[in-house]
Amino acid sequence: MIRTILMLTFWTLALPTAAVICFPWTFITGDIGFLYRVAMWGAWTGVRLAGIRVQTVGLEKLDPNRTYVFMSNHASNIDPPLMLPLIPRRTSVMVKKELFNYPILGKTMRLGSLVPVDRGSREAGIVAVRAAASVLRQGINMMIYVEGHRSFDGKLLPFKKGPFYLAMECDVPVVPVTIAGSHYVMPKGRFAIKPGIVRVIFHEAIEPKDFGDRTSLMEKVRQVIDSGLPAQYQERQQDLQSTKRTTLHQGTASA
Repeated sequence: MIRTILMLTFWTLALPTAAVICFPWTFITGDIGFLYRVAMWGAWTGVRLAGIRVQTVGLEKLDPNRTYVFMSNHASNIDPPLMLPLIPRRTSVMVKKELFNYPILGKTMRLGSLVPVDRGSREAGIVAVRAAASVLRQGINMMIYVEGHRSFDGKLLPFKKGPFYLAMECDVPVVPVTIAGSHYVMPKGRFAIKPGIVRVIFHEAIEPKDFGDRTSLMEKVRQVIDSGLPAQYQERQQDLQSTKRTTLHQGTASA
């Protein structure tokens, strides 16, 4: 609990500083770069203060000259501040539409090319995908949690279809990302953070053009993300256990 309070205190103190220095500079110049770098430093520093150690795998595979759609699993509120600073280039995310109604915050998010999303309807989802496509065409990465919600138990939830329409429409390479361990340090529904290690695996980029349809691409990305999870959370392991239980049940019934 102490480390959680320390992290939140740091972010609370850093925000006014950013507001006084970074926001005016951003509004005057129209350049979000300085504010973005400060925000990433603040996010990363807060994560470290919380006692979270981050291990990265595969980051060296990213081409700094290419634009990517990063698709990740999502098991904790700590996922964004520990993952976004790892990506070497500016990256946009989808945020709740309501946050854009706050005057200063909304203007800043627009300058940062963040994408408003309303989960209330399919039409709203289509609008969000089009907005994300516009961001990608500017050469800005997109980071998307493809499950749409945080997982309670660390296992993968069903994937949303929109991100795969986006990747295929823009023909932008997809980087599957597995976050393992954030479910332990800060599970869904828990405020306090436990010190621990979180492993972030950047898998090989996948080219949408190599797949005939959205479903095939989605299945491939899911398989890759799942492969990086601890064995007890992997779908293949669950299937094997289910098959084993069925076989044992059938054998008992035959006896």
